[in-house]
Amino acid sequence: MLCANSLPHLATAVTGHRHLTPVGGARSTPWINAAWGTANLLAGLALARRVAGGEGRWDARLVAFDLGAAVFATWMVGSEAAMRVNWRGKDDR
Repeated sequence: MLCANSLPHLATAVTGHRHLTPVGGARSTPWINAAWGTANLLAGLALARRVAGGEGRWDARLVAFDLGAAVFATWMVGSEAAMRVNWRGKDDR
């Protein structure tokens, strides 16, 4: 989930747009998104490494990870369509 959540924040930071974060709210700057996305990515990778435990195989855990990412992405699409929090307006850039 954390790795999947990092992607829209990092992409938004690279493009220079604003995007919702828990740290800065709906008008979070690209720098806040870069920091939030990086923190999510590092935490997700640390958890994934911890879960893998050096076994070198993911087995059913990879399926669970992928399913969690898909559910999260679906939830984000639905919430964005319903609330339109991150839609660009004329003042966004």
